[in-house]
Amino acid sequence: MTFNTNADVSGSGAKRRGPGGGAIAGGVGGLGAIAVILLQLFTGGDFTSLLGGFGGQATPSQETELTNCETGADANADDACRLAAGSKSINTFWSSVVQGYRPPQLIIVDGSTPTSCGTASNATGPFYCPPEETVYIDPTFFDVLEQQFGDETGPLAQLYVLAHEYGHHIQQITGTFDKYPNNGTGPLSNGVRTELQADCFAGAWVANAAQTTDAEGVPFLQAPTEDQIRDALEAAATVGDDHIQAQYGQVNPESWTHGSSEQRQRWFATGYKSGVYACDTFAVGSNL
Repeated sequence: MTFNTNADVSGSGAKRRGPGGGAIAGGVGGLGAIAVILLQLFTGGDFTSLLGGFGGQATPSQETELTNCETGADANADDACRLAAGSKSINTFWSSVVQGYRPPQLIIVDGSTPTSCGTASNATGPFYCPPEETVYIDPTFFDVLEQQFGDETGPLAQLYVLAHEYGHHIQQITGTFDKYPNNGTGPLSNGVRTELQADCFAGAWVANAAQTTDAEGVPFLQAPTEDQIRDALEAAATVGDDHIQAQYGQVNPESWTHGSSEQRQRWFATGYKSGVYACDTFAVGSNL
């Protein structure tokens, strides 16, 4: 997805943070952690070092304002700026949908940083930390995704991942997490329904992204092309539980936490075609 070069994307409030130490990430919506955990399950090896280790006290990380991110041209040229600029569009969209919407904090991770949900890094993947109402994302995660699973994450695919995490923020502030608490794993679990709803919310934002504007009325983003939508759908398929498990030789639906590739693509497309109010994944029973 391409930003209009003259759009004002300054003042996103995004910050950079890292490096630091801490516990394993446990936030809602982590993507990369699944691959590491499955690698342990299916190989018998110990790969916890990829997740920053278990336990221990969090150490302070340096935090700074994200700089050199003023225009859409900046966002088109830099991954971190693209994410920060994307947050402005996503916040604008959700403020028009959710009454009393409050934006989450966005932290661009450099290397690693401790959080109250555990360590954030490119190994754990992007995640939303409910107690902090904060999205953590290391842009180098997209390189890891490509190296491990062959997914070429273009600009829209990156923004899909960001919008997915913001979807978890919507679930937090609207009470979805409280109404549908974690009840284990499996293809019909609340966890899978939560993740698929976040995919659907991401699709709804993508469909409306070209209508979100800066203070001067300039649209932040151009309408997505068919190739860009295809790229986002491929990213959704890449992080499907069955696709990740297949890399290690065994697909076990009862251990799913995020949904299959087909489900993730389908619910993204549902949001894109039919909007936010079509995203009630908790109301569809066994037809998930």
